[in-house]
Amino acid sequence: MELSDAREVTREDGEPLLLYVLDGLGGLPGPDGEATALEAADTPNLDDLVRRGGCGLHDPVAPGVTPGSGPGHLALFGYDPLRYRIGRGVLEGLGVGFDLEPGDVAARGNFCTLDAEGRVADRRAGRIETEPARRLAERLDGIELPGTRVFVRIVKEHRFLLVLRPDGELSPDVDDTDPGQTGLEPRPPMPGSEAAELTAELVRRWLEAARSELRGEDPANGVLLRGFSSLPDWPRFPEVWRLRPLAVAAYPMYRGVARLVGMEAVEAPDAPSELPAVVREHAGEHDFVFAHVKGTDRAGEDGDFDRRVAVLEEADAVLPELASAVGGVTLVTGDHSTPAALRSHSWHPVPFALAGGRGYRASGVRRFGESECRQGTLGWRRGCELMPLAMSHAGRMAKFGA
Repeated sequence: MELSDAREVTREDGEPLLLYVLDGLGGLPGPDGEATALEAADTPNLDDLVRRGGCGLHDPVAPGVTPGSGPGHLALFGYDPLRYRIGRGVLEGLGVGFDLEPGDVAARGNFCTLDAEGRVADRRAGRIETEPARRLAERLDGIELPGTRVFVRIVKEHRFLLVLRPDGELSPDVDDTDPGQTGLEPRPPMPGSEAAELTAELVRRWLEAARSELRGEDPANGVLLRGFSSLPDWPRFPEVWRLRPLAVAAYPMYRGVARLVGMEAVEAPDAPSELPAVVREHAGEHDFVFAHVKGTDRAGEDGDFDRRVAVLEEADAVLPELASAVGGVTLVTGDHSTPAALRSHSWHPVPFALAGGRGYRASGVRRFGESECRQGTLGWRRGCELMPLAMSHAGRMAKFGA
């Protein structure tokens, strides 16, 4: 459904909605070769959710496509990520509250570890802690470029934000320098169009200066950039869905993607157990709450199956409190799959469960997991179809046409 069409059939009355996102939720079988982390976890509250409502699977972007976190979350907010495209830079900028201006070019940066031959040995510099990384970012913030103001801000841990603010015009159409894996040299910043040649040249100069500034540092002696982007002009979530939305997340990027579409966003401690208190404190008059858990994704990227199981159980334990704080309809899912076996995002479909409101058809599913959700009566869908589905169960969608 196009957002312009959704605006024609949404209603201001109806029940509130909770979107509970367990980042990287979908997985593959673990050491026993049978159960995924979600299927191995003890999740009585999620199991109760599928028994009371319905469930299914979704492809965040399209079948076979591995999504980034930005597209995955935009899909869950009802934005078709094949049409509404944005790089990670803008999301990180909004996430840390940087005052991006039209025409700024923003990129997400990683401090990384380079070996003696200049190859990437660790894309996250050992997940360097935030305060040491902040001091490095402050040093890089002093790099100057001709005709362009440069800003570098720490995000969290190894992540930082780079913003170029030109005197004239710059295009964000520049390729990532992150090769995406270890053992390779960082890629050069290549322009994707003639209009981006100046941007690419400025980025090349900045990277040379940054490499010189970080020489001799351990473990963060290099940087990788990705997600070059500028502010878009998109339909706003509150106007499209006629909701008063709130986002609660520990990591800046997820607050950023929420702010991009017009949500109020607040920071929460990085633990599922802390979410209910923050939601209760800030929910107020909001009738849509997006609550985010990062630990599931982080454990998958680290290849730690057992930790994924533990985080899923922690996230399950607070679900009743979250649902009570918001009321109405609860939608639980992930923005993509991050199997521990692959240590990365993957293309595998993501389970989802929806309960509360009205109009469910019993499917006999007893547990919330990849295998059983395949049998759910809510079907196998694209991620951007979940928002209208939740809205309908909340009584917030009117009849289309005469």
